[in-house]
Formats: sequence, C-alpha cells, structure tokens
Amino acid sequence: MARMSAPSPTLPEAPAAGDGAIRRPGLLGSWPEMTYAGVLSFLRRTYTRDWTGADVVVSGIPLDLATTFRPGARLGPAAIRAASVQLAELKPFPWGFDPFETLAVVDAGDCWLDAHNPHTIPGAIRDHARRILASGARMLTLGGDHFITYPLLQAHAERWGKPLALIHFDAHCDTWPDDSPDSLNHGTMFYKAVREGLIDPAHSVQIGIRTWNDDFMGLHVLDAPTVHARGADWALQQVLAIVGDRPAYVTFDIDCLDPAHAPGTGTPVAGGLSSAQALHIVRGLVPVNLVGMDVVEVAPPYDHADITALAAAHVACDLLCVLAAQRGARRAGA
Repeated sequence: MARMSAPSPTLPEAPAAGDGAIRRPGLLGSWPEMTYAGVLSFLRRTYTRDWTGADVVVSGIPLDLATTFRPGARLGPAAIRAASVQLAELKPFPWGFDPFETLAVVDAGDCWLDAHNPHTIPGAIRDHARRILASGARMLTLGGDHFITYPLLQAHAERWGKPLALIHFDAHCDTWPDDSPDSLNHGTMFYKAVREGLIDPAHSVQIGIRTWNDDFMGLHVLDAPTVHARGADWALQQVLAIVGDRPAYVTFDIDCLDPAHAPGTGTPVAGGLSSAQALHIVRGLVPVNLVGMDVVEVAPPYDHADITALAAAHVACDLLCVLAAQRGARRAGA
C-alpha cells in the first residue's frame, strides 16, 4: 500500500525585513536590515536598471587604469557600498531625517568596462552616464580613480547645455597639461574640461589642494593650509559665493582628506583636511544647484580598517541628504 505524504505545512509570510536591495516593494522609504548581513547595495537601496521614478541613480565605475601611483581604486565602489550599511540603520547625523522618505534613490550596480581595451573606457563611461541622465535622474557615482569625472562631465555638460560650475575636493588640482585625446590620466581631467568648455573656471572652486601647478587655469583654489587657518565655515562661504546659482557638479577625491583620515587612496598627501572639516563644507551645500556628484579614489588595499571607505560613504550619504533637504526634507528641530 502506497504511503501517503503529509501535506506541506503553511508557512507564515516572510517578514518585511532584510535584503531591501532586492525585496523592497518601492523606491521610497527605509527597510529593517541587519547591518552585518544582506545584499550590499549603497545604503541598502534597491538594485535595478529600471530608473523609472528615480530621483538619483547611484552607480559604481571600478576603474584604476589611469592612476599615476598606487592602483586599487577599482575596488572602491564595492568597499564604499560595504561601508555604507551602518549608515542605512539610523537617520543620518546631523540631519535627523530619513532622506529616502523624500528622495527616490536606486543603485544601478557598476558600469561595465572592458579593462583589456582601455581606449573603449571613456566612451563606455560617457554612454553609461547619458543613459542615466536621459531618465531624468541625477547621478551619484562611486569611483574608481579620478579620471572617471572627465567623461561624466562630458555627459553632464551635454545634458545641461552649458559649462558647469565645479566644486572639487582634492589634494591635487588635476589641471596638468595633456593634449592627447586618448590618454587615461587621473591628473589632467580638469585641464581638458576647461579647454573643452565643460566647466566654467570663474565659477569653479578647488578645496584642500596641496600640490603645486604652474597654471591652475583660472579655477579658484582654497588650499589646505588656508582652510586650516581660516576654518571650514569660511571655506563654505567662499564656495557658495563662487558657485552662485549655476548648475554645479561636485567631485570629491578622498585624498582631499589627510592620510590620517583616508589612508586607502592611490596618491596620499600629508596636510589634508580632516573628515570633520570636509563634511562641514559638504553639508553646507544645500543652496547649490547640484546636478551631479561623485566620490572617487578609494583604494581599499592600503587601508587595514575600512577608514577610507567609511569616510567616502559618509560624504556620499551627506550629498544625498543635501538633495533631500533641497526637496523639502527638514532637519530635526528646524
């Protein structure tokens, strides 16, 4: 006589928690997570290539073929995502609001690059950015070495139809001469950007600079010693005055920070800003018309404790909070 199998028990529905990057039912809102587990999207946002309804698309560009010193920034996007998980647990400080109640943010994963055919890389990055910008969303890009900002600026200037104001945090000015159209060089992007009319030097500012160049190409330079002497609030007021109401692109090279605060980077330079100084300036950018953002040059192999990736995750999170504040999110107590 055949043995009858027992009916399968009816299991309760899985709780609405965990793996929000692939299980969240919509783009807005937050979702309970274990900080130490789950799918590692940036700030646990939904992973998708469907950008319908997204205000901001986060994506990584894992490139380090343009570095002049230590490689490793190709591992930056993954490290920043991993470091961001604890920031998704609570309302960001000092904002006191959940930016994702106001701002629909998705993680599109990484831009596909053919590292064995380097001359295809600028076009791949540019086309990746064009597709995202065509959706109406803004971009928050995780690098990758700083060369990626050059094709990103090309796509953003094309989208906005005018030269952009550049807010550039860095130890290096990256305006060294380079007239080769095919070079991959993370120290010449803004030379090309000025020459090609992608940015307006008169309304662009570089913060934290501590390397020399004979020609800064007309960009305003707030070097690191001056910021130390006059303070982060003074630097913020200078940035706001220089940029005004023009469409602005923010690029944050993590080596703007002193190596004590960001050891995991390809070209560290002593004497840089502290993370507190830099975050104060970033958090004060609410009056600026931000049209694009990137955080670059995180190279995890040179950092034993994820200090650099954590600093980058904080910068990127604060940039999203700036956009949320612009859309009406209110600081606690405001």
